[in-house]
Amino acid sequence: MTRIAAVLVHPHMAQAAPPGVDPREFLEAVAEDTYEMVAGLDLVTPVLLTSVPGLDDLVWPGTEVITIAEGEPLRTTLARLDAEQAAVISADAPDLPPLLVGKLFRELRRAEIAVCPAENGGAVALACALPPPAWADPDLDAYDTVKELRAQAPGPRRVATTPGWHRLRTPEDVARLDPGLEGWDNTRALVRAG
Repeated sequence: MTRIAAVLVHPHMAQAAPPGVDPREFLEAVAEDTYEMVAGLDLVTPVLLTSVPGLDDLVWPGTEVITIAEGEPLRTTLARLDAEQAAVISADAPDLPPLLVGKLFRELRRAEIAVCPAENGGAVALACALPPPAWADPDLDAYDTVKELRAQAPGPRRVATTPGWHRLRTPEDVARLDPGLEGWDNTRALVRAG
């Protein structure tokens, strides 16, 4: 089975830069850390999905970088991926445990879409078979992604969830990063220096 784990980067992610930290550098650090986590996963191909120019140097050689339009619906983005299954992970989750991405794929055994909900609304990540289900119009930034998808679904068991996680959407959210977790080295160095 071919699987893609795609990191989704949007310009608004720079707004979470804490005081004293350059917003572009912050965006690049969180995107690189999230990508590094994804690139380290077994049995998946990493991809970078971005509406931010100039991020090609953050990824390993040979990694596909797909330029998307700002505001492009996730459904359209998913349709551009070439695999049997895909997970899309928001780049503003640099300390996301790899295990949660694995759980998304595992949930696809029993559901058409699996969602890792975000604390304070939305979703950190979403996985589905490709092409995506015709009934689904997912949005990682919707107030309640799971509720919206379940309302769209033609049956009650089409959308599964995994344990949730947090995203860095405001400067205050940086305090949620756990120094005890491995990874997120670029973000850690930038925040400590800021």
